[in-house]
Amino acid sequence: MMPRTRRLFALVGVAVLLWLAHRLMVSGQEVTNRHGRGTAIVCFGDSLTAGTGADADQSYPAHLARLLGRHVINAGVPGDTTASALARVPRDVLAHSPRIVCITLGGNDFKNGVSRTEAFANLEAIVREIHAAGAMVVLVGIQLPMFGRGWSEGYCDLAKRTGSVLIPNAYEGVMGHPELMSDPIHPNGRGYEVLARRVHRAIKPHLQ
Repeated sequence: MMPRTRRLFALVGVAVLLWLAHRLMVSGQEVTNRHGRGTAIVCFGDSLTAGTGADADQSYPAHLARLLGRHVINAGVPGDTTASALARVPRDVLAHSPRIVCITLGGNDFKNGVSRTEAFANLEAIVREIHAAGAMVVLVGIQLPMFGRGWSEGYCDLAKRTGSVLIPNAYEGVMGHPELMSDPIHPNGRGYEVLARRVHRAIKPHLQ
């Protein structure tokens, strides 16, 4: 290899390493409260968090606890909307001194005809309140054909605005697959395990 070519490859290699280092640094800066002040891991949401359609030990928080080897608080309430969830943040989330809060909300707002604007305003208020307490937020997004009107993109926008970790399509490969579902909306234990593994991958780097 000619000396000039070697120098070119070396320069390209350095440039790539600098770019990667910059991306890692930026990614770390973009995650709000990456090293949260609290200790607890809280899963906060509606029936998809509570584990409707499966036994209590087969909910996604239960599977997540086994993957992590530590206690995970299940703060899921079936039928919860972003408005009702906002009202219970102090009692069901902040009271536990959370380090990481995984949020699964929005489906009931959509089902009940709540506007996207109102739902994501409530969801942003939830995220901001949790961030103010020093915890990191993981947004568990839902992307389904029936979940339209820009709702799927709303999770992405909110994550960018608030510095939250995003799982953009947490139920990909689960919804619509009968072997992983207990009914058309709720997974069974196997389906919740798929979700738990995705949440685990999202939060594991922030626990080290």
